[in-house]
Order: sequence, then C-alpha cells, then structure tokens
Amino acid sequence: MATASEWWLLIGLGNPGRQYEGTRHNVGFEVIDALAHRWGVSLKSESRIKADVGTGTARLLNEKANIGHKVILAKPTTYMNLSGEAVQALMSFYKVPLNQVLVMSDDIALPVGRLRLRPNGSDGGHNGLKSIIQHGGGIGFPRLRVGVGQPPAGGASQVAHVLGGFTADEIKLLEPTLATCLLVVESFLANGVEPTMTRFNGWGEVPKTPKIKPVTLQTPPAIESAPGVSLSPDDV
Repeated sequence: MATASEWWLLIGLGNPGRQYEGTRHNVGFEVIDALAHRWGVSLKSESRIKADVGTGTARLLNEKANIGHKVILAKPTTYMNLSGEAVQALMSFYKVPLNQVLVMSDDIALPVGRLRLRPNGSDGGHNGLKSIIQHGGGIGFPRLRVGVGQPPAGGASQVAHVLGGFTADEIKLLEPTLATCLLVVESFLANGVEPTMTRFNGWGEVPKTPKIKPVTLQTPPAIESAPGVSLSPDDV
C-alpha cells in the first residue's frame, strides 16, 4: 500500500490555449481556477512538469474540527490525451500516492447540471483519464466528473461538441454546478470520498441557492488549431 503524503494533488483536465477557454472539454480547468481563487492559490507555468501549478492550504470545516490540507492545484498544459505525463511528474516530485490524486473532468454521459464523484474506475472513453491511468499507475484515483451533455441527435460530432461552448440555457445550469464542485472538493478533503458521494451524488439538480458565489464562465472564441497543430479525435 502506498505511503500517505502530506499533499493532496488536485488535477483539472482541459486543453491549453485561449481558443479552448470556456469549452465543454475544459470544465476541469474551470474548477481548478475557482478553487485557486477560493483558497488564495496562485498558479504559474512549470514547463518541466508541463502544467500550470500552485500550492497552498485548504482550510476546511468537518464535523469534528477546523482542519487544513496542503494542496497542489494543477492544470496540465499538454493536450488532453497527454495529461498523464504532467500528473506522473507531479506525483513523483511531491511524492503523492495515486489515492491522493483527485481529477476533475468533463463527462458527456452526464447531463449538464449533474456531477458524480467516484473513488476509482475506468477511463469511460475519456482520453485525459486514459492517459492518467497509463502514466499514473492504474485506476485507483478518485475523480469528479462534471456533466456536459451529449450532442443532439443529427447534430455536431462528439469531438466538435466537447470542443464547443455551452448554450445560454446550459450556462444557467452549469454555473451553480461548478460552485457546487467546490463544496464537493472541500467535503472530499475534510470527510473522505464515501460521505461526500452520499451527500452529493445522484442529485436530480443542483441546489437553487449555492452557499458560494456561482462561477462565471468565459465565452469561448472560435476554435482554431494553433499554428502547426492539427487536432484529431485522439487529441481531445
């Protein structure tokens, strides 16, 4: 069994570059940015690790005491399908075992407005999770999946869907969902995965009045490949 670490590694998945800001595939980045703001953590680019990284302390209130956890917030700056390279580097540098890595990702199998925490599991067809499983040492890491919905029948392809933005009606659902993600992460750190799953999983809808200010999503510009970069379905 892996030795426990003083650090908890929180990973948000997405694609780097301004052209991907606010897209469905980048909701993991949105969660990390919101956590960084909430906890006063500054992220900076770490080219050797291939991620934007920040460290700090999450002050949490559980049922017994006011506690704190040392946290590493990270957004891999590889493309989605290479996210595991950054996660492996972070785990090695900070000596974090796999079960103390929490990954935030989008999930087209969940409707917008829903989220699901799991203690472990397969990649579910998500290339970012697949890369982490390959490079991080297995499936035994918790993950928080944020629903982004499926493309409408006869509409955009799956790739175009996840690389596209949200509709105005979807943003009304997603903003309080992202706010609720912060509560999920804090509950996970303070109380553990099982109590947090019991409290937050399976909701038909998010609370109408979150306890924290909703996160404002950025409106994504038109998606264009970076110069010299050609994206394929395997890249996202």
